[in-house]
Amino acid sequence: MRRLPVYLLLDTSGSMSGDPIEAVKNGVQVLVSTLRQDPYALETAYLSVITFDSNAQQLVPLIDLSSFQQPSISAAGGTSLGAGLKLLAECIDREVAKSTPEIKGDWKPLVFIMTDGGPTDQWQTGLAEFQKRKVGITVACAAGTAADTNVLKQITEVVVQLDTADSSTIKAFFKWVSASISTGSQKIETGGKEVGGLNELPPPPPEVNIVV
Repeated sequence: MRRLPVYLLLDTSGSMSGDPIEAVKNGVQVLVSTLRQDPYALETAYLSVITFDSNAQQLVPLIDLSSFQQPSISAAGGTSLGAGLKLLAECIDREVAKSTPEIKGDWKPLVFIMTDGGPTDQWQTGLAEFQKRKVGITVACAAGTAADTNVLKQITEVVVQLDTADSSTIKAFFKWVSASISTGSQKIETGGKEVGGLNELPPPPPEVNIVV
């Protein structure tokens, strides 16, 4: 079976502590419970959670939705976005099955990045690694006005911004992510086609502004 890998790359630096990190935890829960009710997503979507603060770590290796268990997420330290991107590239190499002449591999991964600040490491090195990997679509979310959208624009063309990093806004973002994953799964299951751009995703809610 060809899987649709979905990677969440989440900022867990100190500035996310308090309400924002609680909202992220709730957002991941809502995302998984919503997708579990979607037969298309249940069939094809596999989810992984990677966090970055002073270091990067994969909290949940790529796993099917029914087996997914909520990870323990806390906020502290710096914003090592580069380390996060490098680890993401390594996880894609390790976990996503490549096509061979005999069998088709997994679908190209969907990547969702969320950060509330600017990177505190040499992030371009991690970006260079990530850009060597083939992904379906990467969506970068600037949570609040302190996030550096210029950096995110160098990672992907699809950048969205939340005016605030509060619980209702972050929840709205995660609901949109789950709707986007559902759309990706449905396209694959019904037509064998991958999502190619923002115009193929559901329109974002009012809380989620597209950065042009």
